[in-house]
Amino acid sequence: MTIKNIFKASLFHSIHYGKIEFLKDAVITVLENGIINEVIKNNDPNYVEKLTEYSSHQNFYDFGDKILLPGFIDLHIHAPQWPQAGLALDDELSCWLDNFTFPLEAKYEDVNYAKEVYTDLVKTLLANGTTSAMYFGTIHNEATLELAKICADLGQRGFVGKVVMDDKTMNPNFYRDYSTKEALKNTEQFIKDVTALGKNVPQGVYPVITPRFVPSCTDEALKGLGVLAKKYNTYIQSHCSESDWEHNFVSERFGRRDTEVLASFGLLTDKAVMAHGNFINSRDAKIFSHNHSSVCHCPISNSYFANAVLPVNKLKNEGVNICLGTDISGGFSPSLYDNIKQTVMSSRLLNDGVDNNLPSNQRGINNSKVSIFEAFYLATHGGGKALKLPLGIFKKGYICDFQVIDISTPNNKLPNYLDNEEDKHLLQKILYLSTKENIREVWIQGKRVLKK
Repeated sequence: MTIKNIFKASLFHSIHYGKIEFLKDAVITVLENGIINEVIKNNDPNYVEKLTEYSSHQNFYDFGDKILLPGFIDLHIHAPQWPQAGLALDDELSCWLDNFTFPLEAKYEDVNYAKEVYTDLVKTLLANGTTSAMYFGTIHNEATLELAKICADLGQRGFVGKVVMDDKTMNPNFYRDYSTKEALKNTEQFIKDVTALGKNVPQGVYPVITPRFVPSCTDEALKGLGVLAKKYNTYIQSHCSESDWEHNFVSERFGRRDTEVLASFGLLTDKAVMAHGNFINSRDAKIFSHNHSSVCHCPISNSYFANAVLPVNKLKNEGVNICLGTDISGGFSPSLYDNIKQTVMSSRLLNDGVDNNLPSNQRGINNSKVSIFEAFYLATHGGGKALKLPLGIFKKGYICDFQVIDISTPNNKLPNYLDNEEDKHLLQKILYLSTKENIREVWIQGKRVLKK
């Protein structure tokens, strides 16, 4: 296979949790299939020779003073909730769902409405540097398939699920699967339709089995979805132990913890991404680790609805892979930059505690602090590990997804006035201060999909 594109650029990535590598003026060669063929560092003995050779290539791109970051991987998005982002976040979860979310999601029976909203959402996420995204759709096959088509057309790597919510006692009559049989039949058809679509999509689109969460589904549906997951070896997404209410409801219904219930139905596999997980304990963590399942941390959303802070470092130390999600619209922001920052801030609250009536040595949970570099890993390489795809770093054999950051863009110039700044200081400024104005280009599978 021949080389399609060659890039000369300075870049940051995180191969290991919290460890940052900066490559100045590296040369990256990319094959026709969008896979990185070689990364040549500027201290390579053959660097000058190869740079001279490659600079005459017809598809040679020199990004100059701009900085490349891996494309961000957002693994928990409620796509139909995009119109309500920023609304009703001060309400209780039940009010938020009953008065806003369920009536809104019911509207996606109208496929034209779905096309309008989903096109805007995918474009917005791309503009914020998100190159791979895992989406909850609605109960509607046709509208949710449109979301997969939009990802395919706009160049985003999309993981899309038709939502299952069939329990008549837990879901509104105006918005639910009207039978378990119908829910499973439609899910299987959706898997087939998205798989067929993905065969002609270079960056890939993938079906995801999507029980909304355990409380919304009957036992029969959960069992059937587990059977389908095994039959088609698909991705799985849901919520796990998000809040006091969900966690306790599942415990009362089954006499077991949320993690144990999901695993018993075959819904915790190596391709499972479970959102939130704020109340999973060490026993749950062993199940996640044993099954190679991932927890998707949604720090902004958790601040509103989860009743707890995810102990990221504790779970990492117990062998659980953690990735990052915006949880639109429980999380108001479509930017993983904002969620990276909130990951850091929430971890400080967990570490230091919030009850000032307690002595400082009793107030928090030690060793809970997550650094900005560790949060950056969650948004990149951690997401790739969750998807079991070679994503999130610049390395031979990995998929070439990246965002191009301009720290000097007139609309949001990042301050750079200190002398002798270390390389890591530049990345800190990018992660803390960048907006979508700084993201000038987005490339996915070696192809430019956005240029501002």
